[in-house]
Amino acid sequence: MVWTAAEIPDLSGKTAIVTGASSGLGMITAGELARRGATTVLACRDTAKGESARKRMLRAAPRGSIEVRRLDLADLSSVREFAAGITSGVDILVNNAGVMALPYRKTADGFEMQFGTNHLGHFALTGLLLPRLRGARVVTVSSLAHVAARMRFDDLNGELGYHKWLAYGQSKLANLLFAHELQRRANGHLTSVAAHPGYASTNLQTAGPRMAGNRFMELGQTVTNAVFAQSAGRGALPLLFAATVADLPGGSFVGPGGPFEVWGYPTIVDSSPASKDRKAAARLWEISEELTDVRFAMNG
Repeated sequence: MVWTAAEIPDLSGKTAIVTGASSGLGMITAGELARRGATTVLACRDTAKGESARKRMLRAAPRGSIEVRRLDLADLSSVREFAAGITSGVDILVNNAGVMALPYRKTADGFEMQFGTNHLGHFALTGLLLPRLRGARVVTVSSLAHVAARMRFDDLNGELGYHKWLAYGQSKLANLLFAHELQRRANGHLTSVAAHPGYASTNLQTAGPRMAGNRFMELGQTVTNAVFAQSAGRGALPLLFAATVADLPGGSFVGPGGPFEVWGYPTIVDSSPASKDRKAAARLWEISEELTDVRFAMNG
């Protein structure tokens, strides 16, 4: 049996937040949650793009309750401002937004952009929203790129040497270490799971070449997406599965069930041995608390 968006249950009365919801996987995920009745917050760096996405969603779900709020995960002051504006309970948090294979950049707080945005921004967001997440499902989006990655604890910000793909892989491994450690520390407060989309065609793949001014590489990636990638709609299914399947165990990792997890319908998949390293997860957690000045207090 294959799982599709048609299996999503009625979400009336629930509230969902999806980061990076102005395009790609985030937009599709948020749109499906809204279509099933969830009050949905589109957490977007570019609110104009967010409003455009909201209008598209409302055409498919005219009775949907959809709101756009600004969130720049590369700026912890923006993360704090966003979290302070959420004053009621949240049932689903999808930590989806991300950047990939960028030229070396730093966040507003001085962190390497991929580590700072993909991991630290979501770590801080989840921690700051914690009082609103009692009983919630938290989905953190990783990538197949985590498989070959390692945590460079001696150089998390790439100051001693930077390679855009190694930095991306590290950030996606950090996502999984965080998701697993959050579940271990949750103490019944929430349920933490992770997901990855396989190889899905989105604008994520072309953003890096565009920032580097490499039009040839940007064109090449566009062609590669068209030939080899599954659709963004199919790529969003693992995120939706992770966010809405009622009996999904905490700590699960969801991805495509096809060959090498590149394509296919969602199922529970395995992650790399490095992602299950409890000592590394605890170390990353402590470092992340220090870097963001956000601490989690979960008492069940």
